[in-house]
Amino acid sequence: MAFTYDLTTDIGKMRMMIPDRVTPDHIFEDAEITALLVIEGNVIKLGVALALETIASDTAMVLKVIRLLDLTTDGAKVSDALLARAKLLRAQAATEDVEGAFDWAEMVLNDFSYREFLLKDALRG
Repeated sequence: MAFTYDLTTDIGKMRMMIPDRVTPDHIFEDAEITALLVIEGNVIKLGVALALETIASDTAMVLKVIRLLDLTTDGAKVSDALLARAKLLRAQAATEDVEGAFDWAEMVLNDFSYREFLLKDALRG
């Protein structure tokens, strides 16, 4: 399986935000990050949110709450923190302007509207 950390790629940007930057202890393979990104429509923040949600569910299942001598782990608290960050990223992605999401459409119904369209098109330039 492959691991790359190149900030000029979407995989690298996602690894930076997860964080999943250390080679021997990485969480996701490149193919998994690509799949998360595709599932979320190639929006990096949404892909990171899905990755954090995946890590959160894994953490909650594996760690749970464990007390051993003086050591305590609380997977639920870690999971809650990851889910809160994922929720914030989803909110940010929802408010960002998505390129190509809105455009104008003009209808030409008669000769007058066709001349008006040509004039406005010439003014737009």
